Amino acid sequence: MPDAATELHYDTPFHLLLAVILSAQCTDKRINMVTPALFERFPDPASLAAASEEEVYGYIKSVTFPNNKTRAIIKAARMIEKDFGGELPSDIDNLIKLPGVGRKTANVMLAVVWNKAAMAVDTHVFRVSNRLGLTNNSKTPLETERTLMRHIPEELVSTAHHWLILHGRYICKARRPDCPNCPLTSYCKTFEGTGR
Repeated sequence: MPDAATELHYDTPFHLLLAVILSAQCTDKRINMVTPALFERFPDPASLAAASEEEVYGYIKSVTFPNNKTRAIIKAARMIEKDFGGELPSDIDNLIKLPGVGRKTANVMLAVVWNKAAMAVDTHVFRVSNRLGLTNNSKTPLETERTLMRHIPEELVSTAHHWLILHGRYICKARRPDCPNCPLTSYCKTFEGTGR
């Protein structure tokens, strides 16, 4: 996958931030269905900061945890306006101050928008890294992030993040990994241990 990239649709960094916040424990497919109308109605942080929870909820009610996510994206927009002059911060320390933004979301933003060497560890990256043996049975996402960052060349980190996500989404699935169609079985610690 030489052109591995996020499957979330967006047109501005602010809209990617909203999409990533909304995607927590939800599918990218669902988020891509919801966000076009949301993005059209709220093109920038100022417009979302001025919105009511009731209005925003109407756009995102079909995603997981819509009440919490409604509050989070409005508060994030207000903080971007108030504390960052309407500009999305481009460093991890300020990104994680935004409501709804944890380390994973901040790293997605750094990697995708600013092409920085940042490894966002979601459930796919965590699972695939451990199964392949890229990590030594890491217990936490932060441990996985640090291990991967030590061993993946800096210029490949942002692409490797997408490689791992897409491999986990389409081949090395949680319940039924598609080992017969996996091009990585000769490198895979888990496959090797199964004796298949």
